[in-house]
Amino acid sequence: MPYSSSSSSYSYSNPFLRNLLQWHKKDFTIATFIFTFIIFFFYSRHSNNNNNTITLQKQQQQPFAITTSLVPLTLLHKAKQRGAFCLDGSVPGYHFQKGFGSGSHNWLLHIEGGGWCNSIASCSHRKMTPLGSSKYMETEVLFSGILSSDPSQNPDFFNWNKVKIRYCDGASFAGHPESEIKKGSGLFFRGQIIWEAIMDELLSIGMSKAKQALLTGCSAGGLATLIHCDDFREFFPKEATVKCLADAGFFLDEKDILGNSTMRSFYHDVVQLQGVVKSLQKDCIAKMEPFKCLFPLEIIKNIKTPVFLVHPAYDFWQIHNILVPQGSDPHGHWKSCRLNLLNCNANEIGILHHFRTSLLKAVDEFQQREEIGMFIDSCFIHCQTLMEDTWHSPNSPKINDKTIAASVADWFFDREVVKRIDCPYPCNPTCHNMDFSTRI
Repeated sequence: MPYSSSSSSYSYSNPFLRNLLQWHKKDFTIATFIFTFIIFFFYSRHSNNNNNTITLQKQQQQPFAITTSLVPLTLLHKAKQRGAFCLDGSVPGYHFQKGFGSGSHNWLLHIEGGGWCNSIASCSHRKMTPLGSSKYMETEVLFSGILSSDPSQNPDFFNWNKVKIRYCDGASFAGHPESEIKKGSGLFFRGQIIWEAIMDELLSIGMSKAKQALLTGCSAGGLATLIHCDDFREFFPKEATVKCLADAGFFLDEKDILGNSTMRSFYHDVVQLQGVVKSLQKDCIAKMEPFKCLFPLEIIKNIKTPVFLVHPAYDFWQIHNILVPQGSDPHGHWKSCRLNLLNCNANEIGILHHFRTSLLKAVDEFQQREEIGMFIDSCFIHCQTLMEDTWHSPNSPKINDKTIAASVADWFFDREVVKRIDCPYPCNPTCHNMDFSTRI
């Protein structure tokens, strides 16, 4: 019997997405996060199309709300002097929207997600995409969700200076060039340098005067947020309020259904290939193998800056690639369940609940740290802060009648300690659960 739920589902049957699904099956390293990124693109289009009249009305009533504005790509100005290059040697970039009014001295940065590459082959493939080269990046992107300038969609951060940092290094902005010489592949592993160069440029255009700053990131960008959180805090004076938010970036060191440590092996290869160890916390690598220090559980143990975790307990990317990766299910027993949780049988739901339990055990040790906030819902989705429907709207996911946006604001502005953890699937009817089974 399929497991039932009253929560809403989202399906994507566009031919382009169908082709991308096939690519997703072939290449664990890069395609899965590109797949996720494209889903968000279509998701945002779905939201904008369904609410077109409402959006126009908002713009007429509030001329400062730039709900449909496209924000241009800015290429890093001193990239060549700094040696800051994407995988293919092109110049990194970011999108910047200037703040206004009471938010003119506050900054919100969002680091783009997009997975990792763990081999010369996968990085060479990746450099032919927007996740490895600025040559393929969109020249303009829509800011929505936590980046929106519409106060009804983003009530607490709408008028802040906002930056979307494009991801083109393949190692969560933690690679180092020393590793390039050993490989001799013509690839550039400059993630750490890119991070430092972009920060210096943003500081020079006003971020150094910030009174409040929030570093955020989705998926691999969420991991980058955790890696660089304490360094980010050091850019600002002590009196500034500086915090970090990781959206769907709490990757688990869990075995798959066959008992293999797929993610552990993958992170080991990423660290070795791109020389990531130099960006990891010294206290951690002194105690254990460096690749283990790339897991968020170990990073957060040593972070001093306040952190917020937005995370779905049934994160579809982690289910697809950590719990039930393609090679772990040769006979396709999990095929239907992986596409839509409504198709899961009782045994599969039990395994998914156990995966959720592993997540809750991992974050349990942070329950006593008031500066660490949490919004862990029971949705089958991945990133949730960049989409209006999941960030802050009448039908957004809620825990205790609070949206993600309201929860983040409660934590950031110290209104209350926020530890919101949902009941198990399928208890939450406000979830936006993904449905990958629909085809044209």
